[in-house]
Amino acid sequence: MPTVALFNQGGENLGNIDLNEAVFGIEPNESVLFDAILMQRSATRQGTHKVKNRSEVRGGGRKPWRQKGTGRARQGSIRSPQWRGGGVVFGPTPRSYSYKLPKKVRRLAIKSALSSKVQSNDFVVLEDLALQAPKTKDMVAVLSNLSVNSKTLIVTADVNENVTLSARNIPGVNVITASSVNVLDLVSAEKVVFTKGAVQKVEEVLA
Repeated sequence: MPTVALFNQGGENLGNIDLNEAVFGIEPNESVLFDAILMQRSATRQGTHKVKNRSEVRGGGRKPWRQKGTGRARQGSIRSPQWRGGGVVFGPTPRSYSYKLPKKVRRLAIKSALSSKVQSNDFVVLEDLALQAPKTKDMVAVLSNLSVNSKTLIVTADVNENVTLSARNIPGVNVITASSVNVLDLVSAEKVVFTKGAVQKVEEVLA
């Protein structure tokens, strides 16, 4: 069973906390992680690319010259693809790039990402994270107490507006709730800070 240190906001070690081995102690599956990251990145693509085909460009309603007798190649419209200003053949049109992986695969990917952070000692657990007011300097102090000065993902049990507002102006720091934990955010962060309540909620869902 994996065990990590438990800290308070002042950076004091309160002992150790045992993590669920089925969630935080599995062998990371790199192939599944890759598939999950690809799925999330695909879903963020806007897919608003657009070209005009020959039916959408302006002009070309009349046949430019008669079919036979001119010595030139037959043409039906000056807006055919081979003409300057003509329509585009097989160009991109608006589409959605999103797709879904099986539910078991998505769950395995999150478990793999969490386990990978624990194994690399980039996983920090806080007893609680509560700020009296939305102040950036208070959040900076908490991160400093935890010796966290890199790209960080903070996961809280529930929505905490003071924490969210205090962290949003700190470069590289992202705050989400336990219900919003995803592979891309976990893998992108160098350090992951969970509250004890967030750990319990994630274990309830994934165990």
